[in-house]
Amino acid sequence: MKVPERYYDEIFPFAGQWDMPSACGLKIIRKEDKTYVIVTELYQENPGTSITYAGGSLIKQICDRKNLDMCTITYIECNPNTNSKLSFYDEEMFEVSYEVVEGMPTNLSYRQLSQEETQSIVE
Repeated sequence: MKVPERYYDEIFPFAGQWDMPSACGLKIIRKEDKTYVIVTELYQENPGTSITYAGGSLIKQICDRKNLDMCTITYIECNPNTNSKLSFYDEEMFEVSYEVVEGMPTNLSYRQLSQEETQSIVE
């Protein structure tokens, strides 16, 4: 099950749990005074840790390598539509809130975005 490339601009390699080589789709959208960082699950194309299990470590790795301030971005996780018959592969997008403690995002909390919210970000 291949994730359509419309969900991401690049494949971002990252160190997952136990430094396992991992990959996700990455799209950075800058609108007015906001920067959205959208990471997309790649399912079978990802050899390692999922984006959700990578958590704060993935946020830090992206911000470090892309010169972004993790205190000012809006971080979004995307589980893309893969046209599977299994409901857990339905498209969902979550805004991830967190605190930065000693340079590391912690206490992650997830809020599912509505289709309207998603469209306003990606259009």
